[in-house]
Amino acid sequence: MYIHLGGEKVILSSELVAIFDISIEKSSKISKQFVSHAIKEKNVQRIGEEEAKSIVVTKSTVYYSPISSATLKKKANISFAI
Repeated sequence: MYIHLGGEKVILSSELVAIFDISIEKSSKISKQFVSHAIKEKNVQRIGEEEAKSIVVTKSTVYYSPISSATLKKKANISFAI
C-alpha cells in the first residue's frame, strides 16, 4: 500500500519507519542530532513549499511533510490494517 505525504510524494507503507510531529525537532536533542545527520548525508527532502507539520522517516530518507502527523498516522494505520 501507499501513503501520500503531500505534494506529489507517495511512499510505500513498507518503507515507513516513523512519523513525528514537527515539534519533536525542537524538543528532543536526539531528534535534532538525527535530522542533522540526515541533512549532512543528504537524505532529507522537503515536500512542497508549505510549512512542515511532520517529519516522516523511511528506510532511506527523512521527509518534511506539510500534512499533520495525526493525519499521516491515520493514513498509515488504514493501509496497515488492510
